[in-house]
Amino acid sequence: MSEYISPVPMPALDATAPEIYRDYYGMPMFVTIPTRDLAASKDFWTRGLGFVDLFSVPDRLTHLRRWAFQDVLLVPAEQVGEVPAMSVSFACVLSQIDQIAARCEELVPGCTSGPREMPWNSIELTVVTPENARVVMTAAQPLDPRSARADDLRAIGIEVPTE
Repeated sequence: MSEYISPVPMPALDATAPEIYRDYYGMPMFVTIPTRDLAASKDFWTRGLGFVDLFSVPDRLTHLRRWAFQDVLLVPAEQVGEVPAMSVSFACVLSQIDQIAARCEELVPGCTSGPREMPWNSIELTVVTPENARVVMTAAQPLDPRSARADDLRAIGIEVPTE
């Protein structure tokens, strides 16, 4: 097996989330989300979803981040026209799912659905943000290589170690 270089920890019941990554890099992926209220959106994303404001250009842009390679740019809706509905998924660890759901529900009651167990061995929480973005917080579950689920994953071509 090659060296594991992802910022996402290996699945385990006691997995610990990595620290917020504050250094700068060439972003391999990010989303740009138009919003009608930049301050309210920034507040929701930071207090609810656990992002930090990496930097802001007042009234023009807020660059948010959680872990490395989890970047979101919030921009005023006027910069891109009508506010579209969009969806994006961010990795997290199992212990964060309920915390994120509780924080988001406190800020915007009724904005979450789940968490639910998915066939690809993850637990997912769906959050609809104030700007109508669908954010899926997804946490991989530990996998017993002798389990029926491991056999099911192998049957569809997903590589799962046997021990």
